[in-house]
Amino acid sequence: MRHNMLWVFLLLVTALVAGCGTTDKSTAPQDTNPFAPARVGTDSTLEVVTWNVENFPKNGQTTVTDLAEAVEGLDADIVAMQEIESILDFRAVDAALPGYEGYRASSAYADLNLAFLYKTGGKLNVESIYEILTDEDALPRHPLVLQGTFGEVPVAVINNHYKCCGDNHLDPGDPWDEETRRLRASQVLQGWIEDNLPGMRVIVVGDFNDELTDPAADNVFQNFLDDPVHYRFADMAIAEGPSDGWSYPAWPSHLDHILVTSALFPALEAAGSETRVVRLYDYFSSGWSAYDKNLSDHLPVFVRLHP
Repeated sequence: MRHNMLWVFLLLVTALVAGCGTTDKSTAPQDTNPFAPARVGTDSTLEVVTWNVENFPKNGQTTVTDLAEAVEGLDADIVAMQEIESILDFRAVDAALPGYEGYRASSAYADLNLAFLYKTGGKLNVESIYEILTDEDALPRHPLVLQGTFGEVPVAVINNHYKCCGDNHLDPGDPWDEETRRLRASQVLQGWIEDNLPGMRVIVVGDFNDELTDPAADNVFQNFLDDPVHYRFADMAIAEGPSDGWSYPAWPSHLDHILVTSALFPALEAAGSETRVVRLYDYFSSGWSAYDKNLSDHLPVFVRLHP
């Protein structure tokens, strides 16, 4: 009889312990995406990210996984990317992101192409994606335009990757001078916008490979800076701010920019709007070294607008 009572007692204790375990496991699961805390998206605003994902995929499958998780974590409406080398790996990222569609150009030098990942099924409706200025030597990567609506408001995003390198000085007498080519790229891009998208809400993003804060005599963006009635760099405060907020920590410098046309000035000034470099390396246990090894040497820059 004692043995039977002891057996019943043990069964009751086991049930209680099991019950306690079940209660613990019934709590809501935590988000396992390491980049979830970096979220910039909201339900009511348009977010556009520009990001040079250096020689994608920089570290093979690890980069594919990290990029998909980063885009999901950021939760932006549009991610404009540069240096997307492998179309197969880009498709793998696209496939890993339900609720997003991807588009990659295929005409850039050395296959370092421009691309978009953009949300579907929400306020954003993408109507077309196309390349422009395909015969312009100053633009080795043809600008890639995404055009559509956000909440029925027409909007266009132009993705760019200007020529790199140079000596920080414009040489107008040399058409192959790197700074001269970047200035020419800015000028022809401005002309294209004014001829083809007059009065529209246009966001120009990309790796422009140059500083906004250079002296006027050597500034490759001077045509835009000289026309503040129609153009504004949303990231100018970043460029003028401390280096720990810049998009290219390896130099350090700030090379990735976001330019908006005057139709978006009110949206840029509205409460809740923001422009910032996202320090994704904060979400790697080894910090910058792991980020640089597995993702890129550039950080993403985003703008949040109320269009």
